Amino acid sequence: MKIQYVPVLSVFCLTLSVKSHGQSKLSDSAEYNKILHLAAQTIQQFIPDKRTAVFEVTRSSDPSPVYHVITTESDAQTLFTQLLVKHPIPHAKVTINLLPDSSVAGKVTGIVNLSVANLRVAPSNQAELATQVLLGTPLDLLQRTDGYYRVRTPEGYIAWVSETSVAPQSVSDLTHWQTGKKVIVTADFGHAYTQPDGQSLRVSDLVMGNILNVLDTAGDFVHVLYPDGRQGFVKSHSVRPFDTWLGTRHISAENVLKIAKSMMGLPYLWGGTSVKGVDCSGFTKTAFYMNGLIIPRDASQQVLAGKPIDILSVDTLDTEKAMQNLKPGDLLFFASGTGRPPDARITHVALYLGNGEFIHAAGRVQINSLLREAPNYGALDTRTLIAARRYIGQTDPALQPLDRHPFYTPKAEIDKK
Repeated sequence: MKIQYVPVLSVFCLTLSVKSHGQSKLSDSAEYNKILHLAAQTIQQFIPDKRTAVFEVTRSSDPSPVYHVITTESDAQTLFTQLLVKHPIPHAKVTINLLPDSSVAGKVTGIVNLSVANLRVAPSNQAELATQVLLGTPLDLLQRTDGYYRVRTPEGYIAWVSETSVAPQSVSDLTHWQTGKKVIVTADFGHAYTQPDGQSLRVSDLVMGNILNVLDTAGDFVHVLYPDGRQGFVKSHSVRPFDTWLGTRHISAENVLKIAKSMMGLPYLWGGTSVKGVDCSGFTKTAFYMNGLIIPRDASQQVLAGKPIDILSVDTLDTEKAMQNLKPGDLLFFASGTGRPPDARITHVALYLGNGEFIHAAGRVQINSLLREAPNYGALDTRTLIAARRYIGQTDPALQPLDRHPFYTPKAEIDKK
């Protein structure tokens, strides 16, 4: 994608350029503030969630500052350009870079080649963990810099991942992966070996949800191909043919809660979405993913999807109403603090089990109760239950079946369904 250059120069350029250093600094600051103001207008209209859409403004150093805008949204690019024309800023030079850009060298898709890849909020190993993605997950490659890719996950989350964690793919490579024979790891943990022998050198570890291409079978092993070209042998009992597995996925409370309970005792990990460690929303995400449904990543995003379930009376949890209206598999959402203001920030999510109990990741994956008299009540003494949503049986663009997701299935196949 070409970088759009937007000149916002005026005939006063020469006059202003000979001002004192102090005046130049003041002028640069004023320009920057004006550009930030226009950026704020653009963000308000087209960037509702910075986790799923990007609009960034940076400034190069003096003496001739250039303002660099990076965005994933073409509508935001268009509006910001129009605002610059409508509100000209003398002397300002602005570039607008629409992602994906030329840094990815035409390969706008990649597939994760580690059992669990860490995505961070910035291109640095020291940056905060934002989320994780599993081996075999396709990603949009948006930008490459300093050994990292900025990527978009199947649920739309945008973050940075080390380039060693991802194998870039051409369009034909991705189609081959989508249509090829694959297996999914259904065991909690496993390994791939260099030979069809569990005593041979390991290629990598594996975790539940990993997806690999199949080359052949060899006795009690499946000969697999990694996205980066490595080969290995996986024990047959730890995997299932992907298409067969997907055909058996039915979003029912029993199935979702079966996966959830299989994660009992896993440690809490901020940003975690695998059996190596989960955060609260990574836990719910994994429970649904292993039943063929991709849901939003964070609790504050998950609460916006599905069908609202009434559990409050006068803005207070009505236990009797909750017990009557909730069904197993519903999601419970908690806010920090003890009040329930209309704009309360969602900070935690759990899955309802029934009979007042719920399962969630808090310190570890555990089961607690809404009922004060229950022996397992009180784990959320600093949080407040504020909302509930039902995903099971609901149609919502934010809830995406795996077999209809363009990252996993070619469009031609989706159109047939």
